[in-house]
Amino acid sequence: MNAKSDAQLPAVSVIMPVLDEERHLRGAVTAILAQEYDGEMEVVIALGPSKDRTDEIAAELVREDPRVHTVPNPTGRTPAALNAAIKASRHPIVVRVDGHGMLSPNYIATAVRLLEETGAQNVGGIMHAEGENDWEHAVAAAMTSKIGVGNAAFHTGGEAGAAETVYLGVFRREALEQQGGYNEEFIRAQDWELNFRIREAGGLIWFSPELMVSYRPRPSVKALAKQYKDYGRWRHVVARFHEGSINLRYLAPPTAVCAIAAGAVVGAVLTPWGFVVPGGYLAAIALGSVPAGKGLPLKARMQVPVALATMHMSWGWGFLTSPKSLAKKVIASRRPAVVRES
Repeated sequence: MNAKSDAQLPAVSVIMPVLDEERHLRGAVTAILAQEYDGEMEVVIALGPSKDRTDEIAAELVREDPRVHTVPNPTGRTPAALNAAIKASRHPIVVRVDGHGMLSPNYIATAVRLLEETGAQNVGGIMHAEGENDWEHAVAAAMTSKIGVGNAAFHTGGEAGAAETVYLGVFRREALEQQGGYNEEFIRAQDWELNFRIREAGGLIWFSPELMVSYRPRPSVKALAKQYKDYGRWRHVVARFHEGSINLRYLAPPTAVCAIAAGAVVGAVLTPWGFVVPGGYLAAIALGSVPAGKGLPLKARMQVPVALATMHMSWGWGFLTSPKSLAKKVIASRRPAVVRES
């Protein structure tokens, strides 16, 4: 921080939407409580209807540290959890953290400094995927490679600057309250939608590689496929919600799905030359997985192409099958950006 005294550091509320996070919740909260930040801090955990020991672990954390509190989130939906936690929190800086995210030691101090230096309403940084076994190492490598996620700065890094959206986010409470919090119709992509309203109202969203959150990848192919299908489904909703927000990076996975499917059909029905397309894709991800998996154990390196294909195909399928009715429902709930009167 700057040369400010501890008394001048703004108090911080950390909000966590949690559902079935027994594996990572204690570690995530421990990383928050151990932050190198001398200002006042509280942690508000919004508990969804978990089927594992998440609630039990949360209760232990509350007993162990008076800074930790919980609020119910009976719907289990992330935006509802975030709004409930915001309402139950009280400090001027609001830090969003997920139940499987691990803040770097100086994350909050750096974010508070960046808010002051840039005048931004929200700052965020890199989603640094880190695995705990061979499969998760493979997914982490795929999620931090350009062949996996394109040029998304919050995955692969980049220069600090204004951004459309950021991973998680550290907000000024006034910006959240001004916009009425998260739109609860956005089961996914709620961060993008809120940041869109903040930007539409004239606020600045700031990305900085100084901010890093360690992220635990999904533990199986099935879980990863569901995650990325949901990403694609809701990215199409965003595209319908806000015309002009789509670009070639987002169109690549659905285009690949269509091309591979068409090539397989042509190859099976008309000519073996049709298999050139799916074969070319498999060759591309096999080659691309070599630099992506550099430094990993052999078993993990062998799984990188599986992770890449799962991410691409699931995202593309989710995008292609996203129903227009879902977009219409979300568009009908659209909240206009609220501009503060001067």
